[in-house]
Amino acid sequence: MINLKALEESAASFGDASPFPYCVVDNFFDTHIAHTLAKEFPSYDDALWHQYNNAIEVKKTFNVWNQFPPLTYQALNYFNSPEFVALLARLFKIDSLFSDPGLNGGGWHIHKAGGKLNTHLDYSIHPKMYLQRKLNLLVYLNSDWQSAWGGKLGFWSHDAENHQPRDLITEVEPVFNRAVFFDTTMNSWHGLPEPIVCPEDQHRKALAVYYLTTVAEDAEVHKKALFAPSEGQKNDLEVLELIKKRASVETAASVYKK
Repeated sequence: MINLKALEESAASFGDASPFPYCVVDNFFDTHIAHTLAKEFPSYDDALWHQYNNAIEVKKTFNVWNQFPPLTYQALNYFNSPEFVALLARLFKIDSLFSDPGLNGGGWHIHKAGGKLNTHLDYSIHPKMYLQRKLNLLVYLNSDWQSAWGGKLGFWSHDAENHQPRDLITEVEPVFNRAVFFDTTMNSWHGLPEPIVCPEDQHRKALAVYYLTTVAEDAEVHKKALFAPSEGQKNDLEVLELIKKRASVETAASVYKK
């Protein structure tokens, strides 16, 4: 299903990457599989999506297993299999790694023109399993994507004094059939805060799978994502209140709608 040789070669640079461990794997899926997976994405206006449409995130997501089409179901099942998890643990030198069969926050992600995702830290502790988020896998499935449209995944360094992102260190373009793995335990600020400018008939599509580990003694405990305001939002009280709500398990549901 995937290009194991390319994964193994890219994984060799994982621990040396900056601002936190990551690697990029091009031609991740067999080409025919990648195109089929892309076609299995529903239309952007399909009623099944969960929608986020606010000042810090404009996107849609879906993670209900029994509604995934056959090949998407098979791919997600493979990514959650003991064999694949063991492979990732070996390649990325992680002592204890677990899948999240519930796909909390994972599954399908899609952005249209105007889509964005403020720089953020992912949840640290799984809201239903007492395990720590450790590794993200994103696979881009938008064919014919143009660089001028934006949508790059940015990685920022960490401002420890203010617990905020500091400098944009690198960006990963959402090239078709490109996979990105990154460690989420290293104050791993990431996002795409600039609105996408693709044509109305194009969409940034990603398959997302997250992996967990045992909780470190010094792990921060937050069960929802922690967002940072963009430069123009830092004094916007409404945005700051929205970020506060989004970070709380009790109030995060009020931020999105189906």
